[in-house]
Amino acid sequence: MKIIVVLIVLTGCAMPAYAADIENGDELHFEHCTGCHDSVVYTRENRNVHTYQRLGTQVRFCKDSLGLTWFDDEVEDVIEFLNRKYYHFEN
Repeated sequence: MKIIVVLIVLTGCAMPAYAADIENGDELHFEHCTGCHDSVVYTRENRNVHTYQRLGTQVRFCKDSLGLTWFDDEVEDVIEFLNRKYYHFEN
């Protein structure tokens, strides 16, 4: 009986994976990123980002360079927005 209760509690406490908020990512990108970047930076042939991991690194670099106080989920929102709109990497 104790084992069943423990399993039920552990299963109920499992956190669901974070689902990025694309609309929030779009808004954050528009507000903070378009001052420096237009869509050409994402679509040019010689772009620096070639993987989903590199996209995350670049977004975090820009966030830190601008001194933005985004939460981790907001960073993920921007990464996923950019990926869905421009990059189409599988992650």
